[in-house]
Parts: sequence; C-alpha cells; structure tokens
Amino acid sequence: MAAAFLPSPVNGLWRLGPVVLDGYAFCVVLGIVVAIWVTERRYRAIGGRQWLILDLATVVVPAALVGARLERVITDSRLYFGHGRDWVDILRFADGGLSLPGAVVAGLAATWLWCRYTRTGIGPVLGAAAPGLALAEAVGVWANWFAQSLYGPPSTWPWAVEIAPSHRVPGYQSLGTFQPLFLYESVWDVLICLLLIYAIRRLALTGDRALVLCAGLYTVGRLGIAELRLGGRHSTALTLAQLTMLAVIAGAAAYWYVTRARQGPEALMAEPRRRRRWAPGAGPRRADDMEPGLNASRTAGSGS
Repeated sequence: MAAAFLPSPVNGLWRLGPVVLDGYAFCVVLGIVVAIWVTERRYRAIGGRQWLILDLATVVVPAALVGARLERVITDSRLYFGHGRDWVDILRFADGGLSLPGAVVAGLAATWLWCRYTRTGIGPVLGAAAPGLALAEAVGVWANWFAQSLYGPPSTWPWAVEIAPSHRVPGYQSLGTFQPLFLYESVWDVLICLLLIYAIRRLALTGDRALVLCAGLYTVGRLGIAELRLGGRHSTALTLAQLTMLAVIAGAAAYWYVTRARQGPEALMAEPRRRRRWAPGAGPRRADDMEPGLNASRTAGSGS
C-alpha cells in the first residue's frame, strides 16, 4: 500500500458534524446545481431572460433523471429482474446506477419540447449549457469515490485511492490502493469545460456545434477510462459500449465537418411559425390555406 493515499468514505456516507449525507446522491445533486448555475449565468450574459434556465430545469432535470435510470435498467436488467431480485430497486436512485447517455438523450428531448412550446431559441440555450454540462460531470463523477466503483490498476502514487476489500476486483484482494480513474475523468471534464468556453467565444460556435463538441470530447475521455478500468476488459475484442463510443466520436466529427460553415450568434427567441400562403400556379388551394372569412362562407353555403 502507498505511504500516502486518498482514503475512500466508509459506507459511502459523508459526515458533516451531526449531518450524514449520502455521498453518491450528494454528488449527483451538486452536479445538477452546478450545471444550472453555469448555464443561467452564461445565458444571461448573452442577453437571455433571467431565470429562464431555472424554469427550463424544472422540466429537464426530472426527465434526465428518469432517462438516466431507465437506460441503466435496460442495459443491466439482470440486476432488477429475475430470481432473487426486487424490481422496487429501480426506484432507489441513491444506490447508484445512473447512465449519462440516457440522461443526455432524455434531457435533450425535454429541452427541445420546452423550447418549442415557449418559442425559445434552442441554440443559445445549448451553447450556454454545454460548458455547464461538462463541469457538472466533473463534479458528479466523484460519486464513484463514495461508491468505490471507478478505479484502475494498482498504484503506489500519492494520489492513489484506497479501495475496501469488498469492492476490489477478484484477484486484487491483497492490494489496497489503485489509480483513481474518477479523478482523471474529473480533470478531463474540467478541461473540456474550459475549452468549450474558449471555443464558443473564439469560434462563435452555434449551440448545436458546442454540444456536439462537448459530447465528442467527453466520449474520448470515457473511452480512455474504459481502457484503464480494472476488470473492464476480459478480451481483446471491442465491447458494445466501446463500439458505441467510437460511433459517437465518429458521428461528432462528421457533424462538425458538415456544419463547419455555421456561426453564431443565434436568435434568443424562435421565429413564429407562419401559415403557408397560396400562390397562383402552386396547385390546388387547400381549405386550411384559405382566408377564415372565405372558408367560413363556403362552409355555410355548402350546408344551405
């Protein structure tokens, strides 16, 4: 064991005097708060309405949590269904098991629906949120410190993390300290946040390009973490998760190339949808395109 190391919390709890906090849930909640705070400040800095992001968060955060849990339940269904399993464990969010891809997909869907309903430009919202999401992940990934679930090969470095015997990978019970992959991922996410802030300002990135850049860089980091994770690979063949990450990286690079001509700034409010006007030679005129008065008179005449 290393002479100096980072000890892991006992039972995943953090004691602040008389208050006992669940470390996993605390990191997740703190990450959400950081994301909202950063996004709100950045959105107001470009002229956005005050508290609009907070209003949006009341819809996006629950949707993201449900999506994160649902994706994990689908991919690890054996943990919740079958002999000796209790499906009620699905509702125990504090026990861990939240998937970031599921949170992103559900959160983006909720954001799109909310912006469409309120006529809010989604581009500026995404541009303001991208750095906040990276910073939120930098905070939230520390939940793995409390869960003792994200560590790499044995290490004697001063920043190695102590892992309890009950959480060690089989074959490593005699070793006590390991590389803290959650720390590496947290540092990587902070760097992504800083790079996004610089790129959005320097390159006038649109919101969609900023979010795609965030997703691509985050996935690169996750791919590296998966390679270092102890017990994460059992063969030289690529896993489904790794193939998915490679597809995300390739898709992000392709999207960036296709949209290379796009530049901001973008409108804070979406343009109202306009009804199509009929023009001579444009084909038969539909009843929906007629003037209300004319349409009403024809309807009344047909009934006489």
